[in-house]
Amino acid sequence: MIDKIAWLHLVDGRVLCARSRGKSLFYLPGGKREPGETDTETLVREIREELAVEIAPASARPAGTFEAQADGHAQDVLVRTTAYTAEYTGTLTASSEIDEIAWLGHVDRDRVSTAGKIIFDHLRETGLLR
Repeated sequence: MIDKIAWLHLVDGRVLCARSRGKSLFYLPGGKREPGETDTETLVREIREELAVEIAPASARPAGTFEAQADGHAQDVLVRTTAYTAEYTGTLTASSEIDEIAWLGHVDRDRVSTAGKIIFDHLRETGLLR
């Protein structure tokens, strides 16, 4: 099981996604925790590293946990994504490890990871993603 923390940032019915350098699929920004990190600490660090903005830790709120087949891994490897909403300060900027950031809607579902598809479907069902 791959355990990831992700930032779920929605604006006007679209969700912020990132595409790593050399990859073709988009995902929710975030990543794996380092030893001893809490979910919030992981969220703050990963978003700073990927998007050069500062998450306000006190504003982080759970938005759901989603499991799916891990892209690019054996069939028996799952990824668990725990998503959080949170406020931030700064200007969203793709870091050196990110090729592209984009605001995606449900119509872009085929451009995201397997876990992303599950999250996109959930957001569509709840009326948050157009």
